[in-house]
Parts: sequence; C-alpha cells; structure tokens
Amino acid sequence: MGLPAVLCAELAHQRITVPFPVQAAAVPDALAGRDILGRGRTGSGKTLAFGLPLLANTAGSKAEARRPLALVLVPTRELAQQVTEALRPYARAVHLRMATVVGGLAIGRQAKALRDGADVLVATPGRLNDLIERGDCALDRVRITVLDEADQMSDMGFLPQVTRLLRQVPGDGQRMLFSATLDRNVERLTRQFLDDPVLHSVDPPAAAVTTLEHHLLHIAEGDKAALVLRIAARRGRVIMFLRTKHAANRLAKNLLAGGVRAAALHGGKSQAQRTRSLDAFKAGDLTVLVATNVAARGIHVDDVDLVVNVDPPTDPKDYLHRGGRTARAGASGRVVTLVVPSQRGDTARLMRDAGVTPHSSKVRGPEDAELARITGARAPSGVPVTPEAPRPAAAQPRATGRAAHRSPGGGAPRRRRPRPRRAA
Repeated sequence: MGLPAVLCAELAHQRITVPFPVQAAAVPDALAGRDILGRGRTGSGKTLAFGLPLLANTAGSKAEARRPLALVLVPTRELAQQVTEALRPYARAVHLRMATVVGGLAIGRQAKALRDGADVLVATPGRLNDLIERGDCALDRVRITVLDEADQMSDMGFLPQVTRLLRQVPGDGQRMLFSATLDRNVERLTRQFLDDPVLHSVDPPAAAVTTLEHHLLHIAEGDKAALVLRIAARRGRVIMFLRTKHAANRLAKNLLAGGVRAAALHGGKSQAQRTRSLDAFKAGDLTVLVATNVAARGIHVDDVDLVVNVDPPTDPKDYLHRGGRTARAGASGRVVTLVVPSQRGDTARLMRDAGVTPHSSKVRGPEDAELARITGARAPSGVPVTPEAPRPAAAQPRATGRAAHRSPGGGAPRRRRPRPRRAA
C-alpha cells in the first residue's frame, strides 16, 4: 500500500500481515495526503487506517515545544489511551514522540510532555482546550488532524469544542474523519472542514454484522436480579450495560456479593480506577464489566462474546455502540437485551430504528434452559468476592508556581501517587 519499509517491518513484528478492509481502502489515499471520510464500526481497524499514514507523513519532522505536528481527537479517555498504545510502537519505529492529554490525569505532566516537544498528540477536546487556554499548547503547526469516533463526540456535546479546535489548525493541512455512523452533525463537520474528501465506507454497521446475534429475552420484573447474577456467573467475559452510574455501582456490588468478579466502569470513576478495571478485565482478573453508555466506546477488548443490556438503551445509536463491544474484527458475539413487560413497546421501536431483527425468547425464571443456552448462564458460587483495594497514595511535596494554583477540575490540587521508575 506504499507504507515505508520501517513501518512494514514493525507490522510484521506485531504479526499483522493482512490489512482489514478499511485499512486497504484508506491507507493509500491517506498517504497521498487526501482528506478522508471513513465509516467503520469499532474493531474494524480504523486506528491503523489513519495512524500509519499519519506517522509515515509526519516522519522526519520534529515538533517545537508546545506545537505538535499531528493531532488525533477522540471523545473518551479510554479511547485516547488505546489509540496511543496502538500507535506507540510504530511511532517509535519512525522516531516520533507521542503525548496523550485527557481529563482526570495531572495536567502538569501533560503540559510538560508538550513542552518537551510532542510530535503526535492524542487528545480529548476538553483537556486540549484547557491546555491551549493555559498557553501550554498551540495548534498552528499541525499538518494532519484526525477525528476518531466523530459521531460520539457529537452525541456527547463536544461539537462546539471540536469546531473551535479545528479552526485553530491551519486550513491547508490534511484532515481525516472516522466514525461508526455518518449522521447529520458529522456531515456538517465534513462540509466545514474537509476538502474534497475520499469516502471509504467498507464495513457494515453493527446491525448488519453477520457474526453478531441479537436476542431479546422477555422476563418478569421480579426475576431480573437473579437472572443477571446467573448470566454474570457464566464462563468467559461479559459486558453489562445500565443507564446510570449509580445503577452500575449497585449491580457491581451485588455481583461481587454473589461471587462474581466484577467492576463498574463509568464517567464517575477516576481515570486510575477506570484504567485499573479495564486492565483487570483484559487480563481475565475480572470477568464482568458493568458500564454505562458514556464508557461504551472506550471499551476495546478482544474475546468478549457477550454484551447484555440490563437496561435497554433509549437511542438506537447507543444500542449499536454497545453491541460494538463484541463480534470485533470478524469474531462472533451476541447482544442480549433483557425486556420486562413495561419495556416491550419501546424496545420493539428501538430494534426497528436500529435496523435489527432480533431473536425473541420468553424466559421463565433464572433456571430456564433457554437462558443458559443463549447466555451460558449458570449458578454463581455464592462466595463473596472482595475487590482489591487501591494502594494508599504516598505523600507528595507541595506544588509551587502555577501547578500550586491549578488542578484538572479547577479546584484545589490533588495529591497523586508517584509513578514507579521503569528500567530503560
């Protein structure tokens, strides 16, 4: 596809030998400097589709202090970290420095990374705006800009911030916009900021993925808690979605009490807590993540074959984004939605609007064989699981200068644990 030999060598080292469709389609045009409009569901390979050309076209240049050369905007902290992790070995191969700036982490460290000269910056809109307002970052040298998960940035209300950031980027640079869906707000961004873009829409929406099954389980309201516990006790990873962070916390606590290794993941958790839970889930130390819509697109974990909508979503896009946590990269998976009698009408409309034709089953109690067949549900151990307590923070020296008066939330500075030094 025209990638530099050093990046091809790193791909081979990572055992990546065949491109996904979105990569095969987008990489040559991106390498040629064309503006790209790409549609593909999560797990389709979008990160390398934009990341490899971005690195190839930036290689050989060096950023000045506070002035990155390439910018990747993403909606969530988890996605920012995953994009950085995915691209870091390739950036290292072409001698480019990466930095990640997101809310919930020390802004002083992020400002220092920019002062040291970050060539490629991966950022969430809010934190990047904060750093620009502080004078710690300027976008006047950015030559390549990527918007990843543009539709979620729109859904989360980030469009005004994104628009303000894009207006600070030189207009003659390259722009790439990738999204799972191309709705009206994404079209507006495209018209305003992309110049004669090449459209690559090579991956079906989540509703059309042939390896993904959709199931509606009609249950009695009084059976719901016991059903959820048995599903959570299955073998293998499962992600369960609820509408609110309080409901997610409550369910995670109930699952732990029933003998299931679970943790809640939502916007009310600190970044350290969210990262710790995701890492434990990936490693198999946790078998259940209990998440909200806010966290839906930040969960990029392979080998998740079941997603459970404990609370059915109200928006079809939320349904598709939740379902995108399974059946990733050609693997198979199931999305199960629990429906009590009062939710039947709304859920039927949701499926129609999402373009989904689900299998419907009536489940008569927690021990119904149909529940076990579809979800792998089984009896929990009943032995309570004690979550690992975070280690206490070590005392920190008092901050001085600007850091003493600024904090990520605008209030008093927080004390933070020192990071352990790593061997070179």
